[in-house]
Amino acid sequence: MTRAAGVPTRKQRQEHTRRCLLDAAARVFARRGLAQASVDEVAADAGFTKGAVYANFASKEELFLEMMDVRFAARLAELDRALSTDEAPVEQARAAGRDFVEHLNLDPEWSRLFIEAGLHASRDATFRAQLLPRYAAMRERMAELLRRRGEAGGLDPGVPYEQLATMVLAMANGVAFERLVQPDTVPDELFSSMLGLFTIGAAGGARAPR
Repeated sequence: MTRAAGVPTRKQRQEHTRRCLLDAAARVFARRGLAQASVDEVAADAGFTKGAVYANFASKEELFLEMMDVRFAARLAELDRALSTDEAPVEQARAAGRDFVEHLNLDPEWSRLFIEAGLHASRDATFRAQLLPRYAAMRERMAELLRRRGEAGGLDPGVPYEQLATMVLAMANGVAFERLVQPDTVPDELFSSMLGLFTIGAAGGARAPR
């Protein structure tokens, strides 16, 4: 039987269902927390039954982790774009800071979800064992992006790029937390300025590669 024009395929329907569930999971987990939220709540928010959740995800934790995977990938794509321009490193860093804050403004659940992931991992060893490889992979990818930019500029920052990535993540996480609990004290341009100053300091302490 020929499929009518405009009628989604089974694969397209499945992809749509997964996207809806992931979006609903972000809203519910940000509002209720991973431990308190239920699969029924996520399904209801997405407009599906609980069966639709389990048809796509083995558990509530797997749903949460895949939702985080999507967000980790999006943040890395933003950083990649910022570091791929022809601007000077300091301007690239400032642009990356602006992109991150714009993301926080457009995705207000992100800060709560990220903090929730850390809190739940600190209490649940099984969840921590699943989260940490994902976070490590994101940090390694960030280190690769920073290394690519440093080598293109002929600079060695004097510390391993993995440590440099950890420093950037620590600043980003701190800004996200501060904006969550006391947003009036953290202007939008603060993180951009932080990364600009950090880059100036790293460049000032850099040495030519041996």
